[in-house]
Amino acid sequence: MHALSLSKAVYKNATLIPGETLYFFLQRLAKVFYLKVEDLQQAYDKKALWADGAIVPDTYRFTLGISAQNLMAYLLKYSQERYQKLSEQLLGSYDPKKWQQTLIIASIIQKEAANVAEMPIIAGVIYNRLKRHMPLQMDGALNYGKYSHTKVTHERIATDNSPYNTYKHGGLPKEPVGSVGLEAIKAALFPAKTPFLYFVKTKEGRHKFSANYKEHVRSIPKF
Repeated sequence: MHALSLSKAVYKNATLIPGETLYFFLQRLAKVFYLKVEDLQQAYDKKALWADGAIVPDTYRFTLGISAQNLMAYLLKYSQERYQKLSEQLLGSYDPKKWQQTLIIASIIQKEAANVAEMPIIAGVIYNRLKRHMPLQMDGALNYGKYSHTKVTHERIATDNSPYNTYKHGGLPKEPVGSVGLEAIKAALFPAKTPFLYFVKTKEGRHKFSANYKEHVRSIPKF
């Protein structure tokens, strides 16, 4: 009892990286802090504004023995304050509905971009397609939830009927695809002004952008 009274609390870290989905982050939290995924999900659903993307990517430190409710309450409160402060810094105000749309776009950018430099360009493609009422047709939107690390195939595109399938549904998904970093948010708010409507991944992992479909089709065999 004397040793226990003098012992220090045991702390552990859990990191949420930009682009990761809540599905996998909850599994990580449950494993590190010996909690149940179901309890974490329930605590999240009670307070979160969005089905995903409500937690800011960061490294979090908690004591072992923390409850799922207290852990999630902290994560969501901290993230909401961070988002509100960031919105006020970048836009001068904070509107939860407008911020949700920003996070949705940023989450797709986060999944699609090969690097930070590409993010504003991909944001520009998204806005260009939306303005022309073209379907986004972006594979990254299908990397939601448990499919975060799953390769998007033609079969998956044909069979997935969720709101995240931008091949079947016009406009944006109703929820963010996953967590988003600062650079993706900035790209969503300040997209590059380009004529691009298409892009294809190159062998080097970057993207070749095209302004029209013919040019895009010619680029596909090359990469």
